[in-house]
Amino acid sequence: MTSAEPRRSTLAMVLLALLLEAPMHPYRMQQMIKERGQDQLVNVAQRNSVYQALDRLVRDGLARPGGTAREAGRPERTVYEITEAGAATLRRWLTAMLPAPAREFPEFPVALAFLPILHPAQVRTLLESRVAVQAEKLAQLEQQAPPGLPRLFLIEDEYRATMLRAELEWLRALIDDLGSGRLDWNESLIAETLTRFG
Repeated sequence: MTSAEPRRSTLAMVLLALLLEAPMHPYRMQQMIKERGQDQLVNVAQRNSVYQALDRLVRDGLARPGGTAREAGRPERTVYEITEAGAATLRRWLTAMLPAPAREFPEFPVALAFLPILHPAQVRTLLESRVAVQAEKLAQLEQQAPPGLPRLFLIEDEYRATMLRAELEWLRALIDDLGSGRLDWNESLIAETLTRFG
């Protein structure tokens, strides 16, 4: 392993946490991520993303091949395990991520910054579609937890549900403002604003 701190990523964290539970092969890791709903936290739509992240963890000395396993009717697969450095790095990453928000660049605030490009009625229609999508996500999130699962293992879902509820409340108020005309714009307002503040 190099002396520099390995590059942190959410997928690397999830993989290390899985390996902390037990050694496993990459295909099983991808299955578990989906079974636990963690594919809403990290992008594993492409199978090779798990393999690439795991290769990097091995190069950085955070994980290592720990043998092979064969399931009935399946090819032999390499099983990986976490190293001591991997466990220590995972804990460092966690203690760095919890207290200080990361600098993230989600798309939605960018789209909001450029609302004046579209007509208010079109924005209202688009945001109504977003409400439907986010409300469906919230409903799925609230139904996915197995009964009796301790809150500790649902904390990330609890956070995501709280954020979705807050976004839905804000979106509905914004849509109402667009519908009532409390929020409106036209070319002259945009031109005047650019002259005054641009």
